[in-house]
Amino acid sequence: MSLADKVLAVNNDLPIRTDKPVHSGKVRSVYWLTEADSARLIKEKGYDVTSDAPLAIMVISDRISAFDCIWHGEGGMNGVPGKGAALNAISNHWFKLFREQGLADSHILDIPHPFVWIVQKAKPVMIEAICRQYITGSMWRAYAKGEREFCGIEIADGLNKDQKLPELLITPSTKGILTGIPGVPEQDDVNITRANIADNFAAFNFRSADDIDQYEKLLKEGFNLISNELAKLDQVFVDTKFEFGYVTDAQGNEKLIYMDEVGTPDSSRIWDGPQYRNGNVVENSKEGFRQLLLSHFPDPDILLNKDRMEERSALARDNALPESVLMEVSKTYTGIAEKITGEKIELSDNPKAEIIEILRDQYGLID
Repeated sequence: MSLADKVLAVNNDLPIRTDKPVHSGKVRSVYWLTEADSARLIKEKGYDVTSDAPLAIMVISDRISAFDCIWHGEGGMNGVPGKGAALNAISNHWFKLFREQGLADSHILDIPHPFVWIVQKAKPVMIEAICRQYITGSMWRAYAKGEREFCGIEIADGLNKDQKLPELLITPSTKGILTGIPGVPEQDDVNITRANIADNFAAFNFRSADDIDQYEKLLKEGFNLISNELAKLDQVFVDTKFEFGYVTDAQGNEKLIYMDEVGTPDSSRIWDGPQYRNGNVVENSKEGFRQLLLSHFPDPDILLNKDRMEERSALARDNALPESVLMEVSKTYTGIAEKITGEKIELSDNPKAEIIEILRDQYGLID
């Protein structure tokens, strides 16, 4: 069996019973269950949600996206072996710790397979919340050009690239295109200030102004928990993205929860501690793959310049990356997952067949 066979690249064609279109994102696909199946599973499995809550099956893939494109490799390798299982294992680990230590729940109700989550529908807060502990990446590029204000926060002069910031910064941006908010451009992923959020909390889907404090508390507590745990492994938690939403539990209480994924190499930067202390940045995150792409192609501006999106899409479509490159990325993802969880990431011979069997036999979701 070839390595390409062990990669789950297409995850939106599973025969899961649904009466809605399958939503396929860059990495995950979402299958909304029928009302009857949702109600049946809630009863059978005792999930802590209202009896009529909509449930979905979320299936991760091994696809890898960077610079808003999906990349592939030679020999029909349309993803990175072990990546999907590694991302889910890491998120599962942090979500579990958040719950155990009394921070907040997540959208995950059940984990039938390393590639699969059963989730409840959440009303998302329309903010991508970025927490930064070090100055690097896009923030450093802007700082180096003389910018000193980020999301309404003033930053001191005299900082060096990759230096630890004096305090943890929250630099939020919009999730999706929001309309009619004064001072906020109508485009996806645009930086916003705390004042923007406070003045228009309902437009960002917050239930009340008080929930902004709760959201910031969960951001900081979540970041610090992961940072402290990674420090025990001599890894540096540099920055990360959090997403939040509202759900209602079986008692009818509406609560703010963590959703999407947390503390993964896709949503965070994680640096190797010993190397950082020696003055080197060694990425244990997707940032390493981005840097690799920038050095792999002769004209990196195509990857960085939003006005060259057409050329960029062609670059990703027409260039199969060497297998060795994807295996290096695989090593990064599975390596950090095994460090964090303390368990080996096993490559499945046929993940799709396994998922179908479990969802059919144990959950009755496949005809």
